[in-house]
Amino acid sequence: MNKLSDFDYFLPADLIAQSPLNPRDQARLLHISNNGLNEHLICHLPSILREGDLLIANDTKVIPAQLHGKINDKNIGFTLHKQKSVDRWLAFAKPAKRCTIGSTAVFGEGFEARVVERYVAGEIELEFNCSDIELTRMIEIYGKMPLPPYIKRSRDGDKADFLNYQTLFAKKAGAVAAPTAGLHFTPSLRQSIIDSGSEFVTITLHVGGGTFLPVKSENLSDHKMHSEWGEITPEIAAKINETKHKNGRIICIGTTSLRIIEAVWAKFGKMQAFKGDIDLFITPGYSFNVADLLLTNFHLPKSTLLMLVSAFAGFNEIKDAYQYAIKNQYRFFSYGDACLIEKK
Repeated sequence: MNKLSDFDYFLPADLIAQSPLNPRDQARLLHISNNGLNEHLICHLPSILREGDLLIANDTKVIPAQLHGKINDKNIGFTLHKQKSVDRWLAFAKPAKRCTIGSTAVFGEGFEARVVERYVAGEIELEFNCSDIELTRMIEIYGKMPLPPYIKRSRDGDKADFLNYQTLFAKKAGAVAAPTAGLHFTPSLRQSIIDSGSEFVTITLHVGGGTFLPVKSENLSDHKMHSEWGEITPEIAAKINETKHKNGRIICIGTTSLRIIEAVWAKFGKMQAFKGDIDLFITPGYSFNVADLLLTNFHLPKSTLLMLVSAFAGFNEIKDAYQYAIKNQYRFFSYGDACLIEKK
């Protein structure tokens, strides 16, 4: 369970969801627990949760981070993935070989950026000709939603994705991928969960472009996890501690919520306020300290997220659950169905 090949599986292409269900809370939900597998719908969550449960959602907001530009009249695609300063972003470029240091990419009238650094694996650093609020405005004008490559769209994209690829909780702009478990929630579902005696809080983790990068090392100990910026406020940290003290359950809406709370505990040995980068890589054998349940979608073969859920539920349990989901025609990945996983 420490080899990349251990986390491979075959998925028929027709099970990769290309658009979300409407309404969102009608997606299927596979409940994975010590009692085996049980089938529900997302809208059944209020009957599964308990009074006193605390649900933690990620309030990051996806920005239209895919830019198409030209360097010396040659077309290049850029995916912004991490902001470095008010006018600089790290980005993945394709083809990166055309992005020489000092070259200028033109995205539109009055909107361009200079290549100031080149890194490995097609990563570059861009310095834009505008900053702060104006840069955000220009990205919104010229950018496209950064959908995962397995969601097929024309170059012009689908305008519906500007709404569909954003969660109910989205407030703080900065992500280049959606925390997809949050996509299942509707206002009525959230209210029903609150009425049943559970509570919601939000943390922030700006999902970076590294979430799309494949793991290339067969030995997982050789893999370097991408870093992402996150924040837990003092009030939220206190609420998590209070819930644990009262023996309430911590339910993470998505792997991003789980990673930041577990990363903070791993760093400080307790739950406390935090603001900064995290790069926690969770694989089978990891000891979880905060999360009790995880609501998450079905993840790609050989992905760090599949490794995380295998650590949380058990390697064989996830393997069996995924084969069950494939046999029963569940919809996979970002716009697909979900699992509710109880910690083993």
